[in-house]
Amino acid sequence: MPLNTLRTAPWSLVVPLKPLLLAKSRLAPFVGDALRPGLALAFAQDTVAAALACPAVRDVVVVTDDASAGAALATLGARIVADTPGAGLNAALTHGARTIRALRPGAAVAALNADLPALRPAELQQVLDYAAVFPRAFLADAAGIGTTLLSAAPGAELAPSFGGPSRARHSASGAREILLDAVDSVRQDVDTGNDLRAALTLGVGPRTARQSEALGGVRSVSVGEGAGLGACSCKAEEGGDAMGVPLFERSRELGGVSDRRQRRRCACQAPRRRGDRPDTP
Repeated sequence: MPLNTLRTAPWSLVVPLKPLLLAKSRLAPFVGDALRPGLALAFAQDTVAAALACPAVRDVVVVTDDASAGAALATLGARIVADTPGAGLNAALTHGARTIRALRPGAAVAALNADLPALRPAELQQVLDYAAVFPRAFLADAAGIGTTLLSAAPGAELAPSFGGPSRARHSASGAREILLDAVDSVRQDVDTGNDLRAALTLGVGPRTARQSEALGGVRSVSVGEGAGLGACSCKAEEGGDAMGVPLFERSRELGGVSDRRQRRRCACQAPRRRGDRPDTP
């Protein structure tokens, strides 16, 4: 994915990232603790790469205390800032925004989740263009409960209130909700197995795609459990996985993002017919 080299772009993004050993703990039941840190890093890498390819984005600051993650993200072009407050997500975002404005007092700043592996630069551009006309604005997540992006125009404080039902808190704080269709890649954060499956359906970046291909045989999840990557225990059809995990049947470059489309080939779980799921993102 090409890096945006237009340094006059208006937006500076702040991306927070926990130490990888602690990140994405809710994915552990579905992918296991061994693969979870690698997936968390892949999510962040694909998020940062897509953000830096967006014409509206000048730079990305990642706030993290994880040295290995910081090094990997720095190679993509991100600026790494230590989480010196050490007081949680919102304190880290405030610290990142202040770090940006210490160098550029008139910067437009947006906080962006680190777990948007399907992020498309063009969709991020739409969101930021919408946000640009308001002092503060936010985009709700795919579940309609949380927030994936919060923006602050020059002169406005970011005032983040991420975590849990943050959509309601950001709305109550006076931020304008960004009401756009067709920006699913900016809404689809990944906390659970179902979230990951939804992101894979949208088409994820190349690092997440590679990590996800290692998920075959991680864990057999019964139909009753319902929320895992493989929510069945049947024998898959030929070419599939015995636990019904997603299989990537084709890939192509779509806006710089590896569009890996999944079809479930297990014998017992829908959707499994071509008509059950749209064939285009």
